[in-house]
Amino acid sequence: MAVTPVGNPYVESSDLVANYPGASEALAERIDIVGVNPFADAAARDAAIPSPVQGQMCSLNDDNKGYRYDGSAWVLFSGAGDANFTNAATGTYTDGSGISYKYITFTGSGSLVVDRAGFADVLVVGGGAGGGFGRGGGGGAGGYFCSITGETSGGGVSTLGALFLPEGTHTVTIGAGGAGADAANQGFTGAGSRIANYAIAGGGGGGTQATGVGRGVVSGSGGGGTDSNSSAGGSGFVAQGFAGGNGGGGTDATGTGGGGGGASSVGSAGKPGSTANGGAGLSSSITGSAVGRGGGGGGGGNTATGGTATSGGGAGGNGATSGTNGTANTGGGGGGAFVSVIGAGGSGVVIIRVVV
Repeated sequence: MAVTPVGNPYVESSDLVANYPGASEALAERIDIVGVNPFADAAARDAAIPSPVQGQMCSLNDDNKGYRYDGSAWVLFSGAGDANFTNAATGTYTDGSGISYKYITFTGSGSLVVDRAGFADVLVVGGGAGGGFGRGGGGGAGGYFCSITGETSGGGVSTLGALFLPEGTHTVTIGAGGAGADAANQGFTGAGSRIANYAIAGGGGGGTQATGVGRGVVSGSGGGGTDSNSSAGGSGFVAQGFAGGNGGGGTDATGTGGGGGGASSVGSAGKPGSTANGGAGLSSSITGSAVGRGGGGGGGGNTATGGTATSGGGAGGNGATSGTNGTANTGGGGGGAFVSVIGAGGSGVVIIRVVV
């Protein structure tokens, strides 16, 4: 019996009849490994191949896809289609082009169970940060990422398209919003959110006058600087968010802290008599309806009006007025303020959408 250049055995005319059984078995075993053998479903495959070897291939009739054993698991080797999850769907809808979807929204940490590997649309927003104290800066929005082609993601338009999710159970982490500043600290940074290998940072805290630091922490979107010492706003992570606005600088009681950075723009800079608004967020229709998320918190002032905010960000306070909290599950930054009640950041969110 001879073999081809790539190792496939075949019977030659010189082979004796006595060699045929062994040759036939070798041929069958080789086909088992290199052939794309069909099975009704994964259970039938696993029963027939209890000990697969690396490089072995098969196809499944229930999903009409091909799989290759990579040494530890069966993975799609071609024709990767849409993923499927077995969790109860939060909702379903059909878009204007006739494509039907189901989606699941995680507002708290949990697990996504994928029973069919493939592609899915994913939105991940980190927790927003707390605002600053004493003409404090607004809290930065949590980092923002959306894989849908053409939808703007934090820092730019997404060109990735759907993301590949392997079969298995994937941990989903929802970042908590950061607390508002106290008299001794900046606004607290929001926690990051994550699904599988896709992790997004939380927002950076708003600057506070008491510390003299007055700069939002580098994070998803930066916090606004305080109206003290010409404090700069914090930077935002590339492709996740934008910087916070600078503080007003100087001693004028009419000044305000800078607005927190948002998912689509920097926060406004504070200056005497001026409202410092939070940076704008972004809108996604991943659930079938447009929803704004990722807005920065407004800056706080003394006599000047506190800054406004959109897309889940909290408004800044002035005088005896408190800063407001970022909206839960939008990643909005908390509003800065002059008084001790400072806005906290809103928690993040993770949404997964698949074609059905």
